[in-house]
Amino acid sequence: MELNNKVILLTGATGGIGCAVARALVKKGAYLRLVGRNTAALNQLAGQLTGNHQIIVADIGTSEGRHDILSRCVDGGGIDLLINLAGTTTFQCFEHQSEESIEQILSTNLIAPMLLTKQLIPLLNNRPESAVVNIGSTYGSIGHPGYVAYCASKSGLKGFTEALRRELSDTAIQVFYLAPRATETSLNSPAANTLNRALGNRVDSPEQVADTLIKLVMTNRQCQFMGWPEKLFVKINALFPRLVDRALVKKMPLIKKILNNHETTKINT
Repeated sequence: MELNNKVILLTGATGGIGCAVARALVKKGAYLRLVGRNTAALNQLAGQLTGNHQIIVADIGTSEGRHDILSRCVDGGGIDLLINLAGTTTFQCFEHQSEESIEQILSTNLIAPMLLTKQLIPLLNNRPESAVVNIGSTYGSIGHPGYVAYCASKSGLKGFTEALRRELSDTAIQVFYLAPRATETSLNSPAANTLNRALGNRVDSPEQVADTLIKLVMTNRQCQFMGWPEKLFVKINALFPRLVDRALVKKMPLIKKILNNHETTKINT
């Protein structure tokens, strides 16, 4: 899919990955509708981008927010591409996680993008070429201790993407899935950063994620997992999950020690 002159709706635009994606898309000649909840942050981002771009202050987790987004897109003449990037996470033992936190993660990461996509499909269908990109996670394919609700939400997003791609196969709408590994953003709590260092997990920059997203769309590749050996672990987990069970069980004392030694911080984008 060619991105020049395309109108792209980007949720979670002011997050670390969101800003990098916005800059990368503008370099390809795209016109952006930037969605977020922080007016000042959206204005600051728009001011850093060349060209004229629209900001939409809305909470995708509410029906009012999604309706506002739809209305702004209709008034603006539609969109060619929807990128569902907004997300949240918490690194915490599931039994200690509040019901509010679990509901927010599932709502932000899964339910909200599903409902927003549903509302925007008619607009996407009006274009001769259009697409939806869902930003998942390696943890959507590998259940990891300390991220139970997050893994559930991203696993659901992966299943949603696959089913929707097949359902829309007789239309002009393409559906893509990108699964980053650990990425250096403010979404990570101090405990999560400590875990990555302790386990030797490699961490990508937001710019690396943005570049991969651009390539995914422009080459029409349906699904992309980022990082090595993460790609290998995804395949092993799909074929031989008990091998991954054993590997993670051995690391549980370290994981629980980190969880117990850090206060959990939840940051939304």
